Amino acid sequence: MSQQFQDKKSESRSTESPFAPHTEEDVQAMLDAIGAESVEDLFDVPSSVQFDGSFGIESSSEQEVVRDVSDTLARNDQLTEFLGRGRYEHYVPSIIDNLSLRSEFLTSYTQYQPEIAQGFLQALFEYQSMLVELTGLEVANCSMYDAATALAEAALLADRVRGTSGSKVLVSDLVREERLSVLENYLIGSDMTVETYPTVDGATDPTALADNVTDETVMIYVENPTAVGTIEENLSTVGDIAEEHDAAFCLGTDPVALALLEEPSNVGADVVVGDASALGLSPAYGLGLGLFACREDYLRQVPGRLVGASEDANDNRAYTLTLQTREQHIRRERATSNICTNQAWVALRTAIHVAWLGATGLVDLAEECVQLPRELAADLNDIDGVTAPVHDRHHFREFLAETPRDAERVAADLESNGFAVHAVDEHQVQVCITDANRSERDEFVEAVREVVA
Repeated sequence: MSQQFQDKKSESRSTESPFAPHTEEDVQAMLDAIGAESVEDLFDVPSSVQFDGSFGIESSSEQEVVRDVSDTLARNDQLTEFLGRGRYEHYVPSIIDNLSLRSEFLTSYTQYQPEIAQGFLQALFEYQSMLVELTGLEVANCSMYDAATALAEAALLADRVRGTSGSKVLVSDLVREERLSVLENYLIGSDMTVETYPTVDGATDPTALADNVTDETVMIYVENPTAVGTIEENLSTVGDIAEEHDAAFCLGTDPVALALLEEPSNVGADVVVGDASALGLSPAYGLGLGLFACREDYLRQVPGRLVGASEDANDNRAYTLTLQTREQHIRRERATSNICTNQAWVALRTAIHVAWLGATGLVDLAEECVQLPRELAADLNDIDGVTAPVHDRHHFREFLAETPRDAERVAADLESNGFAVHAVDEHQVQVCITDANRSERDEFVEAVREVVA
């Protein structure tokens, strides 16, 4: 740092940082205006967590740090997961890391400057196009946190666009509690409320749904596959019920299921949400990618951002962010959402995975997600005292199995044998199988046979 730069810093910067924008006089003027004695008065940080100038961590060499971290990670349980319930693992091809970890992708945050981000913008445009093709709907965006927030944004959209004066969001009683909690949290501050309707044998009963829908219903939400892996068989009827009451029909799903199940547009869905990171990302660390697609009628109501195709000054095809309806980009009263964290890198990985699989490979993977749980359920059902699947329906990836022993004890004993499952009821466990853990199927069946004996 030059002496001239040092002198300027010490003369004009109150924080001893060359990047702070205010002089001491500016800071004092602002403090006087709000009646504060110091900048520290603006923050209520408990003394127990205030930084005292030292982290209390002894310095170590790189070799020592690597050894300590390796020793810590080695204490983790090495379990084969047969878990699901919204987080699914599929084999992630090496090409996805090799491409997405390139610096031009990994260091790009939001692609505001199209002149230097054409490659990434095109990849996001392709991602949107893939979702449009899979859902049959006309519009898909490229930046949602996860499935839960995508659902919440769908409810807010429904409240803005539907003709009904109602404020009730109706969801299946199979929707997981944590997803329901996010939805309810998003709707705080509005007059919208969330209610559940009962299901029968792991799927929507049109009669029970119709009994719960009124002219106050602004949106109906159904998942397919459901949280227990069952396939809904009456989605067209759900769409008819929603249309009859002028309520939006929101369908929850994922890209793999969409490759095999009927297109949401064909059953009357107005909005499709879910977690697109079922492809391109491992289920670790909690990172997700919210899928959001809708009818073209709602184009200007879509939260987040869209990538559009245009032409440059030389009439070449070009891409740019367009219709950004969030508060950071337009006046607050015109914004549809304050969603802002960019999931573009995860969307890139999902797009690469879909492209790598291709149309045939994606369908093959989806068919495996039907065949594998059917075969595993049959194996478990052959064990004395075990009933699998609990629901007499087609399943996708996962299913419930009833055990004669307490489900929590069964799950704990399976964990001791190196396998992880969900205990969901007093005598029911949920089991998920994909291409990622199918090689452990026989060992898992034997472990279940041992622990339920």
